[in-house]
Amino acid sequence: MKQVTKVISYIFILIMAIITLFPFLYMISSSLMTFGEVTSIPPKLFPASPQFQNFREAMKVAPFGRYFANTVFVTIVNTLGTLITTTLAAFAINFLNFKHKRLVESILLSLLMIPFEIIVFTNFRTIAKLSLLDSYWALILPFMASVFYIIYLRQFLRSIPMDYYNAAKVDGASDFEFITRVMIPLSKSTLFTIGLLNFIAGWNSFLWPLLVTNTKNMRMISNGLSAFATEAGSYIHLQMAASTITILPILILYFIFRKQILAGVSYGGIKG
Repeated sequence: MKQVTKVISYIFILIMAIITLFPFLYMISSSLMTFGEVTSIPPKLFPASPQFQNFREAMKVAPFGRYFANTVFVTIVNTLGTLITTTLAAFAINFLNFKHKRLVESILLSLLMIPFEIIVFTNFRTIAKLSLLDSYWALILPFMASVFYIIYLRQFLRSIPMDYYNAAKVDGASDFEFITRVMIPLSKSTLFTIGLLNFIAGWNSFLWPLLVTNTKNMRMISNGLSAFATEAGSYIHLQMAASTITILPILILYFIFRKQILAGVSYGGIKG
């Protein structure tokens, strides 16, 4: 009976994997087809001859180079800002004693219950009043800190004995020295996971950049792809090529660092 259950489980997992991966694999295959092959009935699964020029033509139709530059710059700045604010805030909550500490922690936890969509228009009005629309500031400032990552890192810091901090203070170390010499080395895997997940989220962001940017020069890669799908019209093979270009960097990043991502997420899940 156990063997039957095991076989059924494997079959179910295999079917779910095929269902999940098929759209992605078909997108890559379609990006290498001609227009006739993409629109043929019945549809073809593989190109007769790979059309690598589709990627070059897609790059000519829309300024994807600019979209990539915007996305890389904004995402890197946001990730670095998030890592700095997350490290400092998690350190203060975990190691320092200050008035109303429990209240601050409760407020941070309650903010996790508020969906981003509820506050997006409040943030938009704030950015508009500051005359920052259609600028890098509009894309960067609202995402320089994350309550979720602060709580996530704080959960890890609970595993670091308070004696480490007390011993550092006895030795005359400042809080900054404790953070750089003790806390960061001990939590580097968690910080790496936070940085990587934040980078992926920033790369895939769509709603906020759509609201605060108006020109092609300020578009992020997801918004540029959406606009390209409209501008390219019925050229489905070029749309698929553009989609493949868009997700390729994230896929490469994931396959390189997948062990660190899974290790950090599983650790956080166990500790949480």
